[in-house]
Amino acid sequence: MTQRDLSYDRYCDEVTVQTGLLRQALAGADLQARVPTCPEWTLRDLAVHVGGATRWMHEIVRTRASAEVPDEAVPEFAGPPVEDGPGALDAWLAEGAEAAAEALREAGPGRKMWTWSWEQSSSFWARRLTQELLVHRADACIAAGVPFAADAELAADAVDEWLEIVAYVQRVQPADPAGELRGGGRTLHLHATDAAPGVRGEWLIELTDDGFAVRPEHTDGATVELRGPMTELMLAFYRRLPLTGDEVEVRGDRSFLEFWLERATFG
Repeated sequence: MTQRDLSYDRYCDEVTVQTGLLRQALAGADLQARVPTCPEWTLRDLAVHVGGATRWMHEIVRTRASAEVPDEAVPEFAGPPVEDGPGALDAWLAEGAEAAAEALREAGPGRKMWTWSWEQSSSFWARRLTQELLVHRADACIAAGVPFAADAELAADAVDEWLEIVAYVQRVQPADPAGELRGGGRTLHLHATDAAPGVRGEWLIELTDDGFAVRPEHTDGATVELRGPMTELMLAFYRRLPLTGDEVEVRGDRSFLEFWLERATFG
């Protein structure tokens, strides 16, 4: 199922680019505001989560870890004290991203190391960190009330990676709700209405007895279709946008799309 179109160098660059855009979204925002798409977090909690994840991944890549690195072994994992103010948090985010990007570039693509995934290499972490930053930047923008837009290639890759993660969870955690995404021959069609030439804009997801299959195809006969501009399509597929708004359109059996979204979980 792996369909990775972006280069390793692009991912390394995006670690700092997406962090910079996240920092812009946080600048001047109320860091105690709740994040609607992650309601257990404030904006500061979200920033600390992202910055801690960045430093955790940096430590794994830097040390070429052969086993999971505990949080307490990661320098400055918890971020600066609240009383140090937003400037310290901003600097901490920037420094962590620069260090992670540098470690990834030094490691190079395909360098063997521990990951929690199907791919035990630096290439997995470069992509995972990029998409972690992209989606949580959307969370921050939603909470701060500022516009969010995703590069079309990154948004398409986010959809691809999410499908790979759900398929992996099915394989290794049979009791997870993702295990219910199988059987019945039902199909889900994702259609980005503004896809540029050369950028994947359609996914046909078919439930099978063994899980689900994904093909880059158009169809007019899917059980349900989710369609809209690429950014909004990606956000809805990640449950960051409601299905009932004007940003995306649902055609067909909405209950099947809701069934998918409720079970396609991560963590």
